[in-house]
Amino acid sequence: MLRHSPGMKDSTLVVGLPEAIATRIVSAKADDGVATIVLDVSGMDGAARSDLEAAVKDLLSDRPGISEVRVAMTAEKRARRILAVGSGKGGVGKSTLAANLAIALARTGMKVGLVDADIYGPSQPTILGVTGIRPEARGEKLIPVDTPSGVPVLSIGQVVKPGQAIAWRGPMTAGALSQLVDADWGDTELLVVDMPPGTGDVQLTMVQKHKPVGAVLVSTPQDLALIDAARAGQLFEQAGVPIVGLVENMAGYACPHCGEISDPFGLGGVEAAAERLGLPFLGRIPLAVAIRESGDAGTPPAAGDDEVAEPFRAVAEKVAGWLAEQG
Repeated sequence: MLRHSPGMKDSTLVVGLPEAIATRIVSAKADDGVATIVLDVSGMDGAARSDLEAAVKDLLSDRPGISEVRVAMTAEKRARRILAVGSGKGGVGKSTLAANLAIALARTGMKVGLVDADIYGPSQPTILGVTGIRPEARGEKLIPVDTPSGVPVLSIGQVVKPGQAIAWRGPMTAGALSQLVDADWGDTELLVVDMPPGTGDVQLTMVQKHKPVGAVLVSTPQDLALIDAARAGQLFEQAGVPIVGLVENMAGYACPHCGEISDPFGLGGVEAAAERLGLPFLGRIPLAVAIRESGDAGTPPAAGDDEVAEPFRAVAEKVAGWLAEQG
């Protein structure tokens, strides 16, 4: 929160106000019985802004000599932040995690967009239920496609023909990534970027040109996936991109007939790796038929309120906390 110069405020109006309100005041003056207050409402939603305005008017209307209280609001425009979701190898559920993480973060009140940067294997149009919908353009910038979950998305899969194989060299993939990231995202605060697996051209362009604020790494518990995830983590760290934490995917399968839990990919490997590397462990996502079915149907579970959504919400809470700590 910005603390503005006391010289900009009429101390007779500010004195006695609760600190939570006083620190929001950009300027305060009184003239002919009219108090004019400018409030910094950065980071507040509509309801919180209304409550703050009502509180200011209620507190100041009783002041001697004040017959009217006028409130204006302003908000500091923050630079859009990028959160990368990466993995060392394909097939570990990275795209499913990225989509559901974006939705769960949006449900906390953030304005979130999703970029499908997996140029050679785009899957977000299917996961988010917008297959076949092409983005429009405003000038030279693409306009993200709205989705039923409320999180706008851009993917190379929305631009090329369905099923078309993409055989591009490095410069073309870098250009495509920049078009997606630098699109007309409006007032979006956070872009969750579903990265391709590995450590190739797209990853290098992302960390060098677009500089994510942090990276979430996804892996299954098996050793081979963990080795590759560690390589992906090294790329981010060498580029100065902090690792937010690790997520263990496909952790535990509940038999739909007997309810017995089995671990076909192992259990606890990612958490152990996180502890060994000194990185936060963000949580486990189970190997569940419902998650697979919802992804195929374009209805991500994080958009709902049932128990299938809970693991994604738990991961999102930790990621949101990390983002808040970064300011």
